[in-house]
Amino acid sequence: MSLIFVILIITGVVALWYLRSPKFKGKMGEKRVHDVLAELPEDYHAYDDVVLKTSWGTTQIDHVVVSRYGVFVIETKNYRGDIYGSDDKEDWKQIIVTPVRYEKKFWKEYTYVTKNKMYNPIKQCFTHITAIEKLMNWPQMPAIPVVVFAGNANLSNVWTKYHVIHLESLKNVIMDYTEALMTDGDVLRVCDALEHNNVRDSVDDKTHVRNVQQAIYQKNQKINNGICPRCGGSLVLRNSKYGTFYGCSNYPKCRFTCEQ
Repeated sequence: MSLIFVILIITGVVALWYLRSPKFKGKMGEKRVHDVLAELPEDYHAYDDVVLKTSWGTTQIDHVVVSRYGVFVIETKNYRGDIYGSDDKEDWKQIIVTPVRYEKKFWKEYTYVTKNKMYNPIKQCFTHITAIEKLMNWPQMPAIPVVVFAGNANLSNVWTKYHVIHLESLKNVIMDYTEALMTDGDVLRVCDALEHNNVRDSVDDKTHVRNVQQAIYQKNQKINNGICPRCGGSLVLRNSKYGTFYGCSNYPKCRFTCEQ
């Protein structure tokens, strides 16, 4: 077997592995969202892959759309299977049920179940919104969190008061906001801040992941001590129709929640 042939095989295996990797699937999902956002009218300003410096390191935002009708902060998930989650859950679940036939008894079939966890994407959106608010020095900025599933995920088991949608609904969701909440000057100010403070060119993925890991550690330390990691308030045990959870004592000014 020639060396060139071996190299081609290895290259093909690596390429196939990358095409199946979560990173590639995530990038493909973000590309599909980008294409939808490109269809918005000219007075909507869309930004992809925005990385902002924060007090805990950096935060990466998949997409931001700035308009007179609000700032849409979009988290993209290119997932399939059944998604389970709610606003107050720290983690959501992905369950994939795959039918598999026995190799020898091909007329028989069993199911293979894969379970994965993801950090609550609604909470991700609010982390991004907080970063933009601090950048702008604009508490309670008119921001709208949107979670977009670019794959064929089943979202019927997601309980939320926010937008958790499939890709085909994204444009309509944004265009449904028709009340002007920002002036043209506000829009220009937010756009200018995002353009001048996006540090994506100087922060690679490895650095960002380290920053995220450090931020998670610091956040968990505060939660364990009964301190709200978002505003420094006290965490109070609360009840909802989905069960008990801890919420910030400064609600509704601060909407941080976590599981009991």
